[in-house]
Amino acid sequence: MNTAIRNSVIAIALLAIAPYVLYPVFVAKLLCFALFAAAFNLLLGYAGILSFGHAAFLSTGGYITGWAMMNLGVSTEIGILMGTIAGGLLGAVYGKLAIKREGIYFAMVTLALAQLTFFVYLQSEFTGGENGMQGIPRGKLFGIIDLTDNIAMYYTVAAIFLIGFAIIQRTVHSPFGQVLKAIRENEPRAISLGYNVNNYKWLAFIISSALAALAGSTKTVVFNLASLTDAHWHMSGEVILMTLVGGVGTLMGPVVGAGVIVTMQNYLSTGDLGNYIHIIMGAVFVVCVLAFRSGIVGQLQKFKQRNF
Repeated sequence: MNTAIRNSVIAIALLAIAPYVLYPVFVAKLLCFALFAAAFNLLLGYAGILSFGHAAFLSTGGYITGWAMMNLGVSTEIGILMGTIAGGLLGAVYGKLAIKREGIYFAMVTLALAQLTFFVYLQSEFTGGENGMQGIPRGKLFGIIDLTDNIAMYYTVAAIFLIGFAIIQRTVHSPFGQVLKAIRENEPRAISLGYNVNNYKWLAFIISSALAALAGSTKTVVFNLASLTDAHWHMSGEVILMTLVGGVGTLMGPVVGAGVIVTMQNYLSTGDLGNYIHIIMGAVFVVCVLAFRSGIVGQLQKFKQRNF
């Protein structure tokens, strides 16, 4: 059994037993953010593009899914699919507007577009404004599986996460992914080889946006809620933090980073340190940047290479 297959088997086994060891809703939340971070990492880690507006796609997926399920009466899987498509379409529009910019200018354009999205959702009636969209039903998956049961909900989220992660893995290891890496390493050389760099970046942006929306749609179903928190620029900052802590440009890095950050937020917010959670997270980020510049997973990979 090669390393990749062994790691996949171990990961699936851990996902299978997780809801019996930890609270299922918490692990489901962790997987939603892990998918969100992995989608963001497809841009930053493999195409070298820093987006500061991915919260727009997370929230769009959540709001469209919630609205469709509450007002159109669609099934859970159709609602999630609609949210994912909506996020991908928004990503196509925003990507087209921003992709010709580079570096900090690209980041600022995406931030501006995300803030525009935030204020649209703040003022819109269908989102519930500051109150958010509450009471979104979980429904039944394929009309059979009752998702009001937390265990059933968890395994549905785990399946969605695995599908999303498989799409990212396939994208990274495909010829398309190799071109993205070439653009990241040396964009002028990629252009000289005849590649339409902007089109490759745009397509990567669309894929990343759609997967971020998938994470938002799933999260909305889990918590029966879509709120402005997912649209705020803080969320765009958090996904960057998750990716950097875990390891940019590694497949498992964003998953590990999301696990660390979500766990910290969950346990610190309920204790005496709740008022200092942002200070603690900032300190963790500084330590990781100074001591683990490749992130947790990246540093472990370097350690393994040096010793073996």
